[in-house]
Amino acid sequence: MEEINIQELREKAEGYYQRGEFFCSEAIIKVIKDAFAPEISDDIVKMASGFPVGMGRSGCTCGALSGGIMALGMMFGRNKPNGTEVDKTMQISKELHDKFREMNKSTCCRVLTKGLVMGSDVHKKQCVRLTGEVAEEVAKIIIRESK
Repeated sequence: MEEINIQELREKAEGYYQRGEFFCSEAIIKVIKDAFAPEISDDIVKMASGFPVGMGRSGCTCGALSGGIMALGMMFGRNKPNGTEVDKTMQISKELHDKFREMNKSTCCRVLTKGLVMGSDVHKKQCVRLTGEVAEEVAKIIIRESK
């Protein structure tokens, strides 16, 4: 695996969100795919389009966390019935979930954004940070697990 600059990857994910090019989950899938699996079509980003703002604006699980877990599945998940890769993928997905909760006290979008006006600068700044944070943590896990 070639050298990955995790800070650059984080900044790229944050930039996608900041500029309005992609939402959280989409930005994470895009930067992880580009860095670790460029042979995969950009069409995979479409799978992440329903997860922003807590799954289609429902306020449930943070879209950044959902995107991070999708990215881990993209890298380590199974694609054949009864494949044992699912065990590892669930383990590292739980690791990401627990780290996110530890860093942010909640995984629920409506809790994370409570009191914020959707689309405001404060809301956007927080979501940019969460997007970068998850992209960074996912990259660290991928690098560690790929050794």
